[in-house]
Amino acid sequence: MSDPVVVDHVTKRFAGHTAVDSLSLTVPSGIIYGLLGPNGAGKTTTIRMLMDIYEPDEGSVRVLGTSAGGRAHSERIGYLPEERGLYPKMRVLDVLVFLAEAKGVPRRSARAKALDWLDRLGLGDWRLRKVSELSKGMQQKVQFISTVLHDPDLVILDEPFSGLDPVNSQVLQDTIVDYRRRGKTVLFSTHIMEHAEKLCDRLCIIARGRKLIDDSLTEVKRTHGGKHVIVVFDGSQGGAQQLFGDRRLVAKVQDFGQQAELELADGADPQEILRGLVNSGARLSRFELASPSLHKIFVDLVGPEAATAAAVPVGATDKVSSHA
Repeated sequence: MSDPVVVDHVTKRFAGHTAVDSLSLTVPSGIIYGLLGPNGAGKTTTIRMLMDIYEPDEGSVRVLGTSAGGRAHSERIGYLPEERGLYPKMRVLDVLVFLAEAKGVPRRSARAKALDWLDRLGLGDWRLRKVSELSKGMQQKVQFISTVLHDPDLVILDEPFSGLDPVNSQVLQDTIVDYRRRGKTVLFSTHIMEHAEKLCDRLCIIARGRKLIDDSLTEVKRTHGGKHVIVVFDGSQGGAQQLFGDRRLVAKVQDFGQQAELELADGADPQEILRGLVNSGARLSRFELASPSLHKIFVDLVGPEAATAAAVPVGATDKVSSHA
C-alpha cells in the first residue's frame, strides 16, 4: 500500500512571500501525523495544496497514490478547514445529511449516521436547531462530524481543536484515536503541543515554511533530549528563582509559576538542585528526571523570532468550506 500523502520539495509563494519553502514530508498509512508550527509557519498553505485548493509553484504533491489532489478523492478524504464552512441557516441534521450526500452517502444512511454521531458527541438535542444557534464549540463538533460522516480513509484536520473547551477537546481526541485504531490515516495541524504530544505517532515541525524536524515522537524526544527535570511546587517556592538562574546547574528553564521544566547544565547533578531547593525553603510535590516535553523541544527549535507570525499576503486567507 502506498503512502497516503507525499509532499516532494513543494514551494508556494504569495506576492513575493514564500509561505512554504521546498517542503518534503511523507505520511504513512494508519497513523496520526502532526504538522506542527507557529502561526504563519505554512501549515494551512500546505494542507490547501494537498486538497488542490492551491497549486504548488514548485515540487509535487501525491494524495492517495495520485497527483490529482484531494478534490479528486473527495469520497475517500475528510477535510476539516481551520475556518468553519457550515450553512448557518440550515438545521444541524439537514446540513450533515446534505454534506454526506455530496460525498456519495445515500440519504437514509446519512441520516442514521448523522444521528448516531450527534448523540456520540453530545449534540443529539440540538439536531433540529439552526447552525447559527450553536456555540462555536458546538459548531466545531458539527463540522468535525461532517468531515468523517462518509467514513473516509484519510482525515485531514486543520487546527481541529479551535474553539473547543477541555471537555470537548478530550472527546475529539478520543474520536481521532479511535479512527487510528480502525486503520485510518489522520493528518492534523496545530500549534498547541499538548494535543500533538498526546496524539501523534509521527510529526513534522515547520517554521517560516521550512521543515525543522520530521520523525516519530519517540525519536524526536530521544534526539533532542538531555537531562531534564520537572519541578512542581506545593506552596512556597523558596529561593527557586535564584537557583534556576545558576548556569552552573541549569542551562535553560521554562518557568510556569507553580511548575518548571529545567534543562540541566553539562555535568550538573540533579541531586544538588534538589538539595538546593529544599534548603532554600521550597516545598515540592514533584521532582522528576524526565524526557523534555514536546512544548520545550518546539520552543527550542522554532525560537522566539520564528514564533512571530509572518505577514499574511492578500488572498492567502480566503475561507474554504469543509466540502471544498
